[in-house]
Amino acid sequence: MKKQILIAAAALAASAVPAFAHLDPMAHGSLMAGLSHPLFGGDHIVAMLAVGLWAGEIGGRARWAVPAAFVATMAIGFALAVIGVGLPFVEPAVLASVIALGLIVAIAVRLDATKAAAIVAIFALFHGHAHGGELGAAGALPFAAGFIIATALLHVAGIVFGMALARLSGGGSLARLLGGITALAGAALMLG
Repeated sequence: MKKQILIAAAALAASAVPAFAHLDPMAHGSLMAGLSHPLFGGDHIVAMLAVGLWAGEIGGRARWAVPAAFVATMAIGFALAVIGVGLPFVEPAVLASVIALGLIVAIAVRLDATKAAAIVAIFALFHGHAHGGELGAAGALPFAAGFIIATALLHVAGIVFGMALARLSGGGSLARLLGGITALAGAALMLG
């Protein structure tokens, strides 16, 4: 009986997740809306964690350079959207980034920090543009500060989580498994 109650509670909680979505940036445009925005979008969370996982897998200078490149270029993409500069295929590029980043982690692609930073920067431009495109004209600076902070924290969580998984599995096999799950989640989002 307890097991059935737990399953029912989990199903109910999972069905309620879309209702939370994001604080509406058009209505709020605040620091809190920006902080919450990446935390309630599945595509945002898994992509940001994957960037951190990959940076952790590469190690060395990449641990800070890769997430920093993502955050900086994401801010540029946001600014472009706010001032009205369009980018083609923003939403498909965001979904493609989830799949690509997941695959990169899954197959443990080893690049130097500069090349890895350049790859994530391409994805980040579209992520930032998507954030800016959702904002409209309401409170751009507080909203941007919030989603930049949240994104950086998700990157740090990915790095720390990846390092912990590497210790637990005696290598990166668990992180690679998460990368594969991330790629599949991206494919499901794209098809859904």
